[in-house]
Amino acid sequence: MLFTLMASSTLWHCSQPGKTKITSPDKRVVVLFELSETGEPTYSVTYEGQPVIKPSKMKFELLNQPALAAGFEIKDAQSSSFSETWEMPWGEQRLVENNYNQLAITLVEQSEPKRSLMVYFKAYNDGIGFRYAFPEQAGTDTLFITEERTEFKLAGDHTAYWIPGDWDIYEHLYSQTKVSEIDATQKRNHPDLAQTYIPENAVNTPVTMKTETGLYLSFHEANLTNYSDMTLKVDPGQLSLVSNLVGSERVNYKVKRALPFETPWRTIQISETAGGLIDSRLIVNLNEANKLGDISWFQPMKYVGIWWEMHLGLSTWDYEGSQSMNTFLEGGKSGTGRHGATTENAKRYIDFAAANGIKGLLVEGWNTGWDHWIGFEDREGVFDFVTPYPDYDIEEVVRYGKEKGVELIMHHETSAAPRAYERQLDTAYNLMQSLGIHSVKTGYVGKIIPKGEYHHGQWMVNHYRKVLEHAARKQVAVNAHEPIKATGIRRTYPNAISREGLRGQEWNAWSSDGGNPPEHLSIVAFTRMLAGPIDFTPGVFELTLKPKPQNKINTTLAHQLALYVVIYSPVQMACDLPQNYEGHPALQFIRDVGVNWEQSITLDGEVGDFVTIAREERDTGNWFVGSITDENERDITIKFDFLPEGQVFNAQIYRDGAQAHFEKNPGDYEIESAQIQKGDAKTFHLAAGGGVAISLMRN
Repeated sequence: MLFTLMASSTLWHCSQPGKTKITSPDKRVVVLFELSETGEPTYSVTYEGQPVIKPSKMKFELLNQPALAAGFEIKDAQSSSFSETWEMPWGEQRLVENNYNQLAITLVEQSEPKRSLMVYFKAYNDGIGFRYAFPEQAGTDTLFITEERTEFKLAGDHTAYWIPGDWDIYEHLYSQTKVSEIDATQKRNHPDLAQTYIPENAVNTPVTMKTETGLYLSFHEANLTNYSDMTLKVDPGQLSLVSNLVGSERVNYKVKRALPFETPWRTIQISETAGGLIDSRLIVNLNEANKLGDISWFQPMKYVGIWWEMHLGLSTWDYEGSQSMNTFLEGGKSGTGRHGATTENAKRYIDFAAANGIKGLLVEGWNTGWDHWIGFEDREGVFDFVTPYPDYDIEEVVRYGKEKGVELIMHHETSAAPRAYERQLDTAYNLMQSLGIHSVKTGYVGKIIPKGEYHHGQWMVNHYRKVLEHAARKQVAVNAHEPIKATGIRRTYPNAISREGLRGQEWNAWSSDGGNPPEHLSIVAFTRMLAGPIDFTPGVFELTLKPKPQNKINTTLAHQLALYVVIYSPVQMACDLPQNYEGHPALQFIRDVGVNWEQSITLDGEVGDFVTIAREERDTGNWFVGSITDENERDITIKFDFLPEGQVFNAQIYRDGAQAHFEKNPGDYEIESAQIQKGDAKTFHLAAGGGVAISLMRN
């Protein structure tokens, strides 16, 4: 692994009492920290002299203690600079530059009990991060935070792209409104959500905005460790966002931490282009370095799965065939079909995968418990994570897969009963270790047991981390569904390979509201994807969903292909049924496309409209380009200036056909061959809901 490191540090004291600042390495971003006349901590941010964040307050409300809010003086302020280049074991790019200036401020109350608080700011060329540190205090060893009140006072009524601050799930469609028009409470009680709780007019993060001057901002957090998820409560009249932590009904506080400790980083990404937000690595940079060392036991891969057929109602997760997601959503529990996870069916998928160079197989519904989990209030302990149904021989499936060069991906649906899952961690992960299984997809569908806890509170944040650390000890990588949001922890624990945390592909198969609209992923690329890898499960070829004529996919086939480049994950599913791929010429793009990248470049895009991304595959030097659009057809021009000088590439272009349209003719596509090199430019017509996918293979 290649590393370069340069660090310098200086001691710097405030030239003015109660005021200090830090700038980014390129001097464009400036953070000013100051105390008000009453000793209230505030910060403000400018970009090239223009306000981004107006003076905003920073305070904490505590249980059985006065709030940490005012009466402070600056005891000390130290600045330093840091620069390194670190290597991702897998990711959007191999080498990551981490270059920032830091300001560390020590605050002390002027009156008794003279509690202290530290604030750290890191200023990057692409934004800022700041966090709080609570040192040891006389008379107390544990802090109970009832609320964090970090304010983000905006400089204008920006256009915002947001989902509600749901304490239980992130699977909402994004809204586009002015900040002054945000009303998250209208998103309550979606009929298709197994769990949802939206107590405030708040938004979840990342929340992305565009200013009237064309600057792009995204608000999020980094290194969410032993703390509660931060939502942002909206004050539409004041154009202000204030942190609102996810809580619990079982306790009267939101965070409990032993002293000393540090909070997660609060982040603001800043870019002059929408694509600059995607290309930013600020979130991962604000996390600690890799703690696992060599993780070569995990290799990025494409996979197939016994999964989509259940969402289409062709088979069921449970052995008796009496329950499925479809019958649950339709309000019934009558028999709907056959059990999908059989040895015979798994071997059929393995044969298809092996024939097409696909390295992984996910099998859902393999273990006992699926007969009594969904729709039942008493779900705790229903799943056994080592006992297969009688028609599924897991040892034989693993053996057959190894013979064919296809590895099994384990599946653990916990039914949102984390205590029961934790009791089985040893046996479940020992089984995986004994079979040589190195990845697992976890799920947490339903309201959390015990009642009163939420998916995004501190209690569950710690559960997700416990599973991740346990998995690492067994050399298992985790792809979490119904997860806590990504905050860059994949840098520290690179076995955190992917996660859901958005409204995914499966919604198209059973949602009551018409599925994901064509604009969905052209918003997701600039919002949710800024947090980290997404297991969206692209690649549907039979877009009219014939087994379920009331549902459909609102994209073209070329759009589905482009998603393998646009929506990043080191594990990418070819989610459709093998019979829908067999003999299909467009399958060649899925065979060819990479999953692990030397570098990634966002070529163009606008939030909610379109996005075009190019990625260079590690080791091969092959390039892949994907572009998708919303419900509007458009022409895009791709300049191939990113290609290396003097190299001619054999291009295969998968484009929308002349009659393509996401509603009228989604399967219409064309394949074109070309020779392309640096300096070339090509214009492509994207149909409504369409896209283009390009493979550029070295000669």
